[in-house]
Amino acid sequence: MNSGPIEGNAVIGQSGGPTAVINASLAGVIEGLKSVGAIKQILGMHHGVRGLTQDNLVDLSNMGTAALETLCHTPSAALGSTRDKPDIEYCKRIFESCKKHDIRYFFYCGGNDSSDACRIVNEVSNEAGYELRCFHVPKTVDNDLMENDHTPGYPSAARFVAKALMADSADNASLPGIKVNIIMGRHAGFLTAASALARNDAGDGPHLIYMPEVAFDLEQFVQDVADTYDRLGRCQIAVSEGIQDKDGQSIGAMLIQGETDAHGNVQLSGSGALGDQLANVLKAKLTPSGGKPPRVRADTLGYMQRCYPDQSPVDVYEARGAGRFAAEVAAQGNVDGSVAIVRTGDNPYESGFKRIELTDVAAKTRHMPSEFLRGTNDVSDAFIEYARPLVGELPRFAKI
Repeated sequence: MNSGPIEGNAVIGQSGGPTAVINASLAGVIEGLKSVGAIKQILGMHHGVRGLTQDNLVDLSNMGTAALETLCHTPSAALGSTRDKPDIEYCKRIFESCKKHDIRYFFYCGGNDSSDACRIVNEVSNEAGYELRCFHVPKTVDNDLMENDHTPGYPSAARFVAKALMADSADNASLPGIKVNIIMGRHAGFLTAASALARNDAGDGPHLIYMPEVAFDLEQFVQDVADTYDRLGRCQIAVSEGIQDKDGQSIGAMLIQGETDAHGNVQLSGSGALGDQLANVLKAKLTPSGGKPPRVRADTLGYMQRCYPDQSPVDVYEARGAGRFAAEVAAQGNVDGSVAIVRTGDNPYESGFKRIELTDVAAKTRHMPSEFLRGTNDVSDAFIEYARPLVGELPRFAKI
């Protein structure tokens, strides 16, 4: 393989659930490639690798500074995304499309399934003796990629969750009752945990936080809520969509008989069934004999968490930097890899990037570490210290 740049075209795609900053990573890759003289054209895939295999490409080579700056602050996937999970045959078609368009640099921005697609495409190109530099640019609001301190997309989604729960707690205090909020996170509780950042003062919600890393027991849940309601006269609850019982069975999947995505996952974020069912259980269990049921409401935050246009400043900066770093290491002669964010300082917060092997992140899931958990329904001070610098400044509300 050559060291330094190799002549040819570059292609960039976006995959999986969009985020508030996935376009900042796209802009970063474009910026990083513009200075590489050997690259003739920078192409964008419409709707990820599906667009690449259908020759649905757009030339990004002439995007100017102003356009790239606007792109950085545009939520969702500007190129369009896909849920396709390429197998070996699909990846062979991707490789053939790369050869057809003289593509020597392949960048794919997404989660762990996207990194696995990069890995397979790289292996196919290596077997064919064709130098194709395949790089995964990290993205996921779930914050569940291995080797990363955190993942682009998470800080902005965490910011949304914290602010939403702050407002919801004020509402819950105005008209006291029990409020259940369902938050994204199929296998990892990082985003639900961010709800704890909503607490400014004693008594602020959320009062109870449930994550997939801790076994969920329905009877204990009811007791937790009853105790909090008796003590405070209200109870605000944050629940991860991915909560599981002691046997690892998804509570939501048991309750939702609905659609599945391309990966066979029940679409938890597309249904309010989990929140509604938990609310119904609480009404039934907490209504005194012959008495009036408590006021119980449920919301599922849904897809708005992913790409609400209120970005964390840290998130925009790091997402853009991750894209630029991927372009730089590819131009230097690395033939494959993923980008990881490394925390280098806490006070003040600082970070950097490193190249990691695709096999370190592909098809793997990172979970909340035990030191971030407190008991069965809360997070620790260590998590608050970890997450607070990522989300940016949060508002403070008056109390009378």
